[in-house]
Amino acid sequence: MERMRIDKWLWAARFYKTRSLAVDEIGKNRVQVNGEAAKPAREIKPGDTVALRQGPVTRTVRVLGLSLQRGPAPVAQQLYQETPESLAAQAAARDARRVSREPALSIEQGRPTKRERRHLDTARQHGWGDRWSASVDDASDGNTR
Repeated sequence: MERMRIDKWLWAARFYKTRSLAVDEIGKNRVQVNGEAAKPAREIKPGDTVALRQGPVTRTVRVLGLSLQRGPAPVAQQLYQETPESLAAQAAARDARRVSREPALSIEQGRPTKRERRHLDTARQHGWGDRWSASVDDASDGNTR
């Protein structure tokens, strides 16, 4: 066996859990073979370079072998070798995630706490909840126009 479909190889090399997920990612142009956009039926051979996006990280691997069946992870890792540039990009992304701020901390308003909820409920009981906006056509102040 000297050539193989890219979708089967991505599945056998354990980049995607199913072949249909591999086909979907290829259809979204997230997989390139030798710098060109791939189609699911594109054939690859040992020595080809495959670039694929998994989440925010783009991985670039060199095909070392082909396999018709999906095996355990240690065997699947022998089918490819990741490029040094790809490993450096993954390490940089990992460090950036570690030092970046937690996204949830940027939310200033959200669901009220129990204490804030009690405060809102007492404010509503005293007539605050009857009218949500103050406008000039308020008839309760006695002014009619």
